[in-house]
Amino acid sequence: METLKSAEQTLRFADMFAAIGSEQRLRILRLLLSAHPEGLVVGEIQTELELSGSNLSHHLDKLRNEGLIEVSREGTFLRYRANTAVLQEMLEFLYAECCTRNKAIPVKVLFQTCKTR
Repeated sequence: METLKSAEQTLRFADMFAAIGSEQRLRILRLLLSAHPEGLVVGEIQTELELSGSNLSHHLDKLRNEGLIEVSREGTFLRYRANTAVLQEMLEFLYAECCTRNKAIPVKVLFQTCKTR
């Protein structure tokens, strides 16, 4: 039986996965991960992905609202970065629930392996 905390976590992560369920938002997130930790300013993202300003703004807002990306102001520019801590939480959530109930492989082993690649 799922606990209240677990149900809230599931809902939180479902919203995050829904946010990256769009092709354009997934492309944005992958691009920001490739530019980690510096991130990119809006113009760089727009040029790289060939998105209109309004379309890009909509997608960035959705990702930011779900906590998947972070934004900071640099003068007149907005710099976006992938929120790698939240992305790691999402992966740990999936991995723990679908693969480690039998505790065959601790979650830490998976992420230690990922960090060495």
